[in-house]
Amino acid sequence: MNRKRRPDSRKKPEPSQITGNAAQRSYKRQRRANGKMYTQAGGHKNKASGSPYSTNVKPFGTDKYRFEEVLEVDPEGFQINDELEPRIWKDEKLRPFIKKKLIEIANDFIDGLPFPVTIQDVRFTGSLANYNWSKYSDIDLHIVVDFTELDENKDLVKEMFDAKRLRWNEKHQITIKGYEVELYVEDEGEEHSSSGVYSVMEDEWVNHPERIDRSVDLDTAKKKAADIEQQIASIDAMYDRGQFEKVLTHVDRLKKKIRTMRQAGLDTEAMEFSPENIAFKLLRRNDLLDTLTKLKYKAYDQSMTLDD
Repeated sequence: MNRKRRPDSRKKPEPSQITGNAAQRSYKRQRRANGKMYTQAGGHKNKASGSPYSTNVKPFGTDKYRFEEVLEVDPEGFQINDELEPRIWKDEKLRPFIKKKLIEIANDFIDGLPFPVTIQDVRFTGSLANYNWSKYSDIDLHIVVDFTELDENKDLVKEMFDAKRLRWNEKHQITIKGYEVELYVEDEGEEHSSSGVYSVMEDEWVNHPERIDRSVDLDTAKKKAADIEQQIASIDAMYDRGQFEKVLTHVDRLKKKIRTMRQAGLDTEAMEFSPENIAFKLLRRNDLLDTLTKLKYKAYDQSMTLDD
């Protein structure tokens, strides 16, 4: 006699949205090892149990990794201020001692190159050259040179300068008034997407910022950042499975996608206040861009390593 199976009415476990990074997986394993240590009946007198409860308590939380829990978002970091950062600016001019120090940094970088190149200008840009500065801001210092002074192949020159300035930024942790100095090299005549650009050498504004009350679409920015975070987690899972060549391909593809996303936002009327640029900042503030770069380095090393 064939009996009909009753449908399984038990609640299904939530599927995980992301694989999670190494730290998340470690926390999850530890929670499983602890079991009900903190929710079973123990009471204050039974200190060895670790539980403050005198009766069993239903476990709380979820094993499901959620982007909102991993991706930290501080709304205060996207507010519009009434004035430029007063420790950096005075009467909308760069403070003289800061101007001097930034020019020294630019000269030191150029002097450290194995070839001669002429500085056309040194420019200060980014949120600290605007009204949307916050405690998360850094000093974006752009050294302007003529790429053709080195070679007609501008893409090749840009790649070389990018490698040199990334190495410089990794080696040095210079802060001015608590803000980290981030060095860039740009070609003469390169267009700026930022609404605030200051010539440090000429001591004048190239693009003067305007204080405009803008509403920042944080929800859209968080969704865009969360989507990229999911892709980074997927690449991390590839690395764990030993798919190192695949990691290298996916990292390059995702980095290009992030650059395109940000530029698309900067090209809109909202510019640096666009959801795409805010998403980029969320990724950077949460060290996810750094995680992506490190994944590439580690995958390359592993792909080149031969075991004994």
